[in-house]
Amino acid sequence: MNNDHSQQLTRDGLAQIFQQSRFINAMQLEILEMDYAASRLAVRMPLRPEIERGAVGSQQFHGGALAALIDVAGDFALGMLLGGGVPTVNLHIDYLRPAVGAYVDATATVRKQGRSFAIIDIEITAATGKLVAIGRGTYVPVKG
Repeated sequence: MNNDHSQQLTRDGLAQIFQQSRFINAMQLEILEMDYAASRLAVRMPLRPEIERGAVGSQQFHGGALAALIDVAGDFALGMLLGGGVPTVNLHIDYLRPAVGAYVDATATVRKQGRSFAIIDIEITAATGKLVAIGRGTYVPVKG
């Protein structure tokens, strides 16, 4: 989708951006996959007491934490191709079932990248491998 490979983020470059952002750093994301050819990024977010839906020990992620994960994964699936974070225009999320377990994985795939907007689909799976949420984001394909 992006033929200018000179601006692509490396794994270290993406990890540095994640570390420099207080918000993203607090999510404690682990980069699982950066597939430039498939325009796909996969990251893992561990469960912490601050993002549990109910009482501590419920092992259930709050939907707001999942929404943030969907946005960050979608943003950087495109951003890794362009060399940095991009502005979000719109975000739609369908929650399919509770996200329960020690972590969730987000896999974001760029479906269309044009000059004025890009569409990214994001799937969230629980540690069990079950699909728990699906997101679709619209982003502006310029570094924000």
